[in-house]
Amino acid sequence: MTSQAFIADEPGRPPALELITLSKTFGGQKALDNAALSVKQGEVHGLLGTNGSGKSTLIKVLAGFHTPDAGSRLLIRGEEYPLPLPPGGARKLGLSFVHQHLGLIPSLSVLENMMLGRLADDQRLLVNWPAERRRCVAAMARYGVEIDPRATVSDLQPVERALLAIVRAVEELNEAEGGVLVLDEPTPFLPRRDVERLFSVVRRVAAEGAGVIFVSHDVDEVMEITNRCTILRDGRVGGVLTTSETSKAEFVERIIGRKLERHMRGAPGNEATLPAARVIGLSGEGVDAVSIDLHRGEVIGLTGLVGSGYANVPYLLFGAKKADAGRFQDAKASSDLTTMTPANAIRRGIALIPGDRANAAAIGTLPITDNVTMPLLGNIFPAYCVARNAMTRLALDLGRRFEVMPNNPLLPMNALSGGNQQKVVLAKWLQTKPSLVLLDEPTQGVDVGARAAVFSQIQAATDEGAMVLCASSDYEQLEQIADRVLIFAHGQIVAELKGAAISKTAIAELCYAHSEAFTTDMEIVL
Repeated sequence: MTSQAFIADEPGRPPALELITLSKTFGGQKALDNAALSVKQGEVHGLLGTNGSGKSTLIKVLAGFHTPDAGSRLLIRGEEYPLPLPPGGARKLGLSFVHQHLGLIPSLSVLENMMLGRLADDQRLLVNWPAERRRCVAAMARYGVEIDPRATVSDLQPVERALLAIVRAVEELNEAEGGVLVLDEPTPFLPRRDVERLFSVVRRVAAEGAGVIFVSHDVDEVMEITNRCTILRDGRVGGVLTTSETSKAEFVERIIGRKLERHMRGAPGNEATLPAARVIGLSGEGVDAVSIDLHRGEVIGLTGLVGSGYANVPYLLFGAKKADAGRFQDAKASSDLTTMTPANAIRRGIALIPGDRANAAAIGTLPITDNVTMPLLGNIFPAYCVARNAMTRLALDLGRRFEVMPNNPLLPMNALSGGNQQKVVLAKWLQTKPSLVLLDEPTQGVDVGARAAVFSQIQAATDEGAMVLCASSDYEQLEQIADRVLIFAHGQIVAELKGAAISKTAIAELCYAHSEAFTTDMEIVL
């Protein structure tokens, strides 16, 4: 189903936004090469491409963060404006942004974050706080959002923070005539119900005549919400597609520039054999007496709606979050999970690959070499001498094996695209040959090409006998990689899907069925 947004094609009505002959060069390398983008008034326009294709650079040019190369042109509703845009210039032109990291100040209140843009423009000395609170509540109510204006943003749930950023951006857009709302990867942290709420707001904004740019790696979402899409590939336009006339396979092929074979799991392990390890009675933050049998060579998916508890399981097992009860038992030993620490988990052959790459999985300012060799430093290098050349050779070899692009170990980690950062994080831990791999949203913010590489590495680890627990809200991903999927609700496992019964639709149905009516004595195995 595609978006029902109104598209204004009246003769003489200019596009909401046009970028023409847009180029941007970094250190002699073109991130954008004569790219173009045209967004109609009343249109939801997708901007797609693999990591490193130029999407982020284009958005940063629009926001005034990057200065494009000479000859780049910007037109808003038919009127040309010089580039680069000055500070605050994008907002004055009616461009409003919701970036993936939301742009909120955690230490401020919801109300203060809502007011930031207007306070910067007005430079007022006195604020009528009661009136501003009423205005904030009314704005939230228009889009079905209920958040206390007095709450501190750091205390909000991720979903609430995303909705706050979206409402703030739409309110700023409403202050301009027409305008363009730019949504840069707004949905990775949102459950399906909240994605639908977001899409409802997006359609309303477009129906009122604004243009919307929707940047996403999720082709299903793109097909649902957009009218047309511009594909970027290697900084150039790889095509402009009408969504209703384009299949999902065609989208993927245009994005990556080739046909992509669907990755499917091989034959699952034999569950008739004794488990290689057991999680027994795990309880902790949002998790209540969960037990899981683990078999070698098996991928077990953990999923549910936001707040169901599944996402905490990897962190409780690894000791990154404190467990209240539970044991982890394998052929070597039985460990009390209430005293588990990350150091103990690593010694037990457990590896955790967190969902938050930037803050929990890597150090962005350090070179790739330092990041990827970190787990091995205590084992292969003497304490008194760090062999930089040996580290670099190892990092270069791992980069080749895990298809890191560019494979330059001396680059800082944050110079890589999201997909390539994830490859480095996988290389960092899978080189240690862990017996149990804990994954949290392993392909979040990763393009379709890099997803296949991630899936291949997971398959390679299970081929060598590793057990994998993968917590994910991406049902299609679980359909592709999991031998079993455990559905969580209210901190407990309430359903299980196996083998051929695993599908995106079946997972979604079970998640929502158990979100409404939870019974502790119900168990579903398909």
